Amino acid sequence: MNEKILCVDDDPNILDAYKRSLRKIYTIDTAQGGEAGLAVLTEKGPYAVVVSDQHMPGISGVQFLAKARDVAPDTVRMMLTGNADLNVAINALNEGAIFRFLVKPVTPENMAVILEHGVAQYRLVTAERELLEKTLRGSVRILIEILSSLNPDLFGRSQLLRQEMRQISDILGLTDNWSLELAAMLAQIGMVTLPTNLFQRLEKGAPLNATEQAMLDRTPEISYKLLANIPRLEQVARMIRYQNKNYDGSGIPDDNVSGDAIPVGARILKVLLEWHQIEARGASRSGAYALMRNRRGFYDPTVFEALGRILGQPENAASKRPPIRIKLIQLKVGHVLASNMETDEGKLLIAAGHQITETLLEKIFNYSEIAGIREPIIIEQPAEPIAPLSSQPGVARRAA
Repeated sequence: MNEKILCVDDDPNILDAYKRSLRKIYTIDTAQGGEAGLAVLTEKGPYAVVVSDQHMPGISGVQFLAKARDVAPDTVRMMLTGNADLNVAINALNEGAIFRFLVKPVTPENMAVILEHGVAQYRLVTAERELLEKTLRGSVRILIEILSSLNPDLFGRSQLLRQEMRQISDILGLTDNWSLELAAMLAQIGMVTLPTNLFQRLEKGAPLNATEQAMLDRTPEISYKLLANIPRLEQVARMIRYQNKNYDGSGIPDDNVSGDAIPVGARILKVLLEWHQIEARGASRSGAYALMRNRRGFYDPTVFEALGRILGQPENAASKRPPIRIKLIQLKVGHVLASNMETDEGKLLIAAGHQITETLLEKIFNYSEIAGIREPIIIEQPAEPIAPLSSQPGVARRAA
């Protein structure tokens, strides 16, 4: 692999020397000064290694590499200086997380060896990140599939929460949509520990006794402990832990966190979950919102206002393509259910809004052989047209 190296210096002769000595080994880009270096790093990256001189007009090498860390955190950073100043070295290591601190002069042979070490470090960092991301995606997919399998109703509610979370985050101009939507999807995963009859009563808005309410109050902490052990889900787990926390600091968990110190995802979940709870007791959408106005100190005012703006938006049904009806044997990975899928006996199998995965497809066909599946299956219109039954692969096997 021919990784790219960026060399930054205010002396064009030094930059030319880098190109001459290293171009046979690496793809070398250069920038004259720190500002130009940041522009190149942003526009032409990613780079495996960036090497910067310390003494440059404008921003110094320490300052440049500190900013480079924000722009390209995976890029390995090295600093070159003609002054073996201990304070400069310490600042470089602390502010820019420098991999190597080099003192001039450095021969081309030594520079090639040092860059080789830097490229090896870059490969290690990117490989570890890729492994973590794949592990994270796999863990999340498994959790969501477990949720949908154990409690289709709960999964259907999670899909709705995800959509509403996205709408509110858009109104508020939030950027961390991945974490926010994931918090919405997994906010109630702890509820799989509740008895089935208790969850059904919650769905109907029935009052709970003290024991049942205590069970319900524990579910955010159960969800938090489950998710906090997964790398990079710590922030999502904290949103879920504080989903019942009131804006004034009262509520669960019982601590001193209040106001904007409560994670914004938790503040949004607080509004959405209580809005749906009031709806479940028979109130209209707008009626539930009006009742919530009287709960002073419960909600972040900006989040509450954003929910009001959603209620004021007319539904644009004309822009949505109508769903289509298909046979079970036409169902494929990637299709999205537009209505609930039920067994022949009327048992909910998969809630509307669920995208079909390989695991779910296997589950569906297993159920079809044992309990039967009600047809037709109603799905959202896919990007690709549905093939005729005669051309469906595996039809004979499944029909048999």
